[in-house]
Amino acid sequence: METLITILSGVLVSVATYLLLSRSLIRVVLGSAILSHAAHLLIMTMGGLKRGSAPILGEETESYTDALPQALILTSIVISFAVTALFLVLAFRTYRETGTDNLYALRGFKDE
Repeated sequence: METLITILSGVLVSVATYLLLSRSLIRVVLGSAILSHAAHLLIMTMGGLKRGSAPILGEETESYTDALPQALILTSIVISFAVTALFLVLAFRTYRETGTDNLYALRGFKDE
């Protein structure tokens, strides 16, 4: 199962890289959101996909699940949501001011 999630994370990174290198500003925003989801999956996979009881001190448990990767992912989800919302507001404002979302036109290059 961990191999499958690692492969899925790699596919998401490659899709995000493709979107980040495109001309459209909204695709760049979507690429950054997909890249953050790939990072979430990678953190979850690195933490290990195992079952066990809660890590409570003082009880005799043989296997327990570490809660740190889940806490890191939850924090990362909140931060990536805020960053994506900020990027969307900036993209919308840029489109309203300039009338285009083409990154080459925003940089002053002529379209070929």
